[in-house]
Amino acid sequence: MRMRIEKKKLENFTVNYPLELLAPLTKILFIDIETTGFTAQNSSLYLIGAAYYSGENWYIKQWFADYYEEERDVLEAFFAFASSYTHLIHFNGNNFDLPYLLQKCGQYELPYNFDSFKGIDLYRRISPYKFFLNTPNCKQKTLETFLGIDRKDKYNGGQLINIYHTYVKNSTEYLYKLLILHNSDDMKGMLQLVPLLAYHDLFNGEIKVRKVQAASFPDSEGKERHMLLMKLSFPHALPRPISAVSNGCCFSGEENEGLLKVPVYEEELKYFYSNYKDYYYLPAEDTAIHKSVSSFVDRTYRVQATAATCYTRKFSTYLPQWDIQVEPFFKRDYKSKDLFFELTEERKKDRELFSAYAGYLLGKMAGR
Repeated sequence: MRMRIEKKKLENFTVNYPLELLAPLTKILFIDIETTGFTAQNSSLYLIGAAYYSGENWYIKQWFADYYEEERDVLEAFFAFASSYTHLIHFNGNNFDLPYLLQKCGQYELPYNFDSFKGIDLYRRISPYKFFLNTPNCKQKTLETFLGIDRKDKYNGGQLINIYHTYVKNSTEYLYKLLILHNSDDMKGMLQLVPLLAYHDLFNGEIKVRKVQAASFPDSEGKERHMLLMKLSFPHALPRPISAVSNGCCFSGEENEGLLKVPVYEEELKYFYSNYKDYYYLPAEDTAIHKSVSSFVDRTYRVQATAATCYTRKFSTYLPQWDIQVEPFFKRDYKSKDLFFELTEERKKDRELFSAYAGYLLGKMAGR
């Protein structure tokens, strides 16, 4: 068997994210594979790379097939090594790496699977928040550029397919190093992308509002706009500052802190009763009253309420919501899709409400 095994220690390397919250570091295995195509039936597996933590250091280990026929040896060696781990971390591995490896195991009737592993797909965790990262896509190299990560490898996986075919025919050390370097940089890059999980935690973890205050800003036309400022604290530090504007709300975040600006509306809005058949509408007063008290109103001044006229009006201070997050909710008119809730004096003191509201707004800005 000419299968090659490479092992490299990453000197002075740290992962700037608390992975130990997921599992002991010694139980976490990062994986990435290199193949000559997308389908296991019509291509070859020539390299499996893994990154792991041992003795206070991170290492990269690679199993490389010198010939097409050695892919079974690569599979057996990798799964034997992986058997002592409980968590797998990969980049888009749910769509490619893991299914591909399982199909290869099926071809060779090998009894391996990933059933005993818990997995984290970095791509799936990060890609929903592309809007905040302001990146054209969430490919690994794009995210590496976002974080300012520089890699020595200048090839992509597709370009390396012909290089590997050439290597099988003419096994030069130069070609071997090109193939190994690409996977090694992918593995190291994956480790360096782990801090991006802080963005996932931002939208899925507990956000705390440290301070709430009112402010006024002139808009582009010089008109004064009232805003609510919420200063936030995040569970984990963001690797790079981010900002976004959506639905009139502005968000900016850096390290463990953020600022969310929300428009405040001071106007008259309507609260619509759902059981309109139990109400009369008073056209002169532009309001609805319950039938239980209608005896005090002359019949000539009342009509049966409809869904569109069954409301009461209230001038107050309101905050926006895009579905029913806080009740009671108010609208400008019956067909309006914009919803609001009243910012009462009691609610101004409710820190838990603002924390939940901030998380709700960020989720809406992320498209959830």
